[in-house]
Amino acid sequence: MMHYFSESVSHIGLPGRFTFPFNYIPHELCCRAADEVKLYIQSRKDWTDELNSGKMVGVLVVQNTEGKIGYLAAYSGIIANINNHDFFVPAVFDMLSPAGYFKTEEKNISEINHQIAELQRAEDYRAKKQNLKQLTDHAADQIKAAKASIKAAKAERELKRKEGLSEEENALLIRESQFQKAELKRLERSFNQLIGNARQELSFFEEKIIALKEERKCRSAALQRWLFDQFDMLSASGERRTLTDIFTDTVHKTPPAGAGECAGPKLLQYAYKNGLKPLAMAEFWWGDSPKTELRIHENYYPACKGKCEPILGHMMIGLSVDPDPLLKTGSEMTDPDIVFEDEWLLVVNKPAGVLSVPGKTDVGSVYSWACDKYPDATGPMIVHRLDMATSGLLLIAKTKEVHQKLQAMFKSRDIKKKYIAILDGIPDRMEGEIFLPLCPDHLDRPRQIVSTEYGKPAHTQFRVISITEGKARVALSPLTGRTHQLRVHAAHVDGLNVPMMGDALYGRPSDRLYLHAERLEFVHPVTGEYLVVEVKAPF
Repeated sequence: MMHYFSESVSHIGLPGRFTFPFNYIPHELCCRAADEVKLYIQSRKDWTDELNSGKMVGVLVVQNTEGKIGYLAAYSGIIANINNHDFFVPAVFDMLSPAGYFKTEEKNISEINHQIAELQRAEDYRAKKQNLKQLTDHAADQIKAAKASIKAAKAERELKRKEGLSEEENALLIRESQFQKAELKRLERSFNQLIGNARQELSFFEEKIIALKEERKCRSAALQRWLFDQFDMLSASGERRTLTDIFTDTVHKTPPAGAGECAGPKLLQYAYKNGLKPLAMAEFWWGDSPKTELRIHENYYPACKGKCEPILGHMMIGLSVDPDPLLKTGSEMTDPDIVFEDEWLLVVNKPAGVLSVPGKTDVGSVYSWACDKYPDATGPMIVHRLDMATSGLLLIAKTKEVHQKLQAMFKSRDIKKKYIAILDGIPDRMEGEIFLPLCPDHLDRPRQIVSTEYGKPAHTQFRVISITEGKARVALSPLTGRTHQLRVHAAHVDGLNVPMMGDALYGRPSDRLYLHAERLEFVHPVTGEYLVVEVKAPF
């Protein structure tokens, strides 16, 4: 299962530490290994259609006990409806074994689905269900008509009383009213009895269906728990934890579907079981991009957060791992330059790699810098945000009142923004508009996905300024302010279909993300002056 490089790699230095899997530039040895795996994938003509629909593939460079360097390969999920193929490391747990408990119990659950479907298709059941509906609808119509008749009779009695009635005539009207109300109650009781009988006849089927659904729910949950307990994940230090144990410490408490079946965990598990030392890891996408996510053929991507972060966090215990490059300390932060300032607000030029507001870790941000520099300022100060990797103009309010006014101006689109980006290629269109609704990928934050069902509207105007050496320089104007809007609209097949240079999330990493907030235009919320603030892109 360990593959040796087809050409000598002795001239390539070994990595000093293991890859931080959630933010990395692949080591040269990983790139060599990936190239060889790609050649193997291309040779499997029987997999062409399946793999072209999209698959994440991983490589792990390892060293055996004799000091020889090689690599392992793995894919996420399954290929050709089975878990294990000779070229790739096996699944951590092969749930697809035909005689295994999982497939046997899955078959039992499928049989319950079949029983439910048969009951719901039964002619007697459907006839009784239709009879109940028709009876209920007929009862509602009859009772509604009776109430309307009572209301009309009441109105007529009121008119007669206004014209003047004898005591005997008034008594007759009272008895008429009492009779009509009693008739309504008798009608309601009669229909309630009929509907009750119809429901009782239907309940024979309904109770069976409910019981089967409850059994299916319990058996499915039990099977899922059993499955997660079969994934006995190793760490470099030799500690074992099941997926159930690992995810107990997370916000969601239970593993998501497919946990443990990604390439990364498969690779490390095999290495630990076979006495191989992990040196470096990388994952690349093969095939077409999914409709919602953004994946580009042969590009490298970090491990997913929702499924893999807890698992790999455990599995890397005992390894010397590269630090997260995003975790800079506050003392390492480059302070922003002040571009415009008065007593109410300021505009700064945020450097790439600096947070707009504090994150979960103790990392410096423009907000923390502003709090130190303006201790008397009130309110949230930061009016809008730029991604950590994006450089450019950021608007800061010194008072709560000015902050509220500026945010209202952003909401009403009274503040114009212009960004400059360099794309990692040339788009088909030279100018136009993009409308793609966006929402978070809950299993892989902070990535965003395009979703017509759950996404919020996102609107971007764009214009290609120039093309140099096969790269397009583009001006972008976001008319909405969704997270990663410009980056997703650039990379998505229904947008520009070309990711930005250096976009490690939606394209491929480089020395930086080539996106810069170049220009802000707005009316000063206090003085009424029209301000145009601009800082040219540093690239």
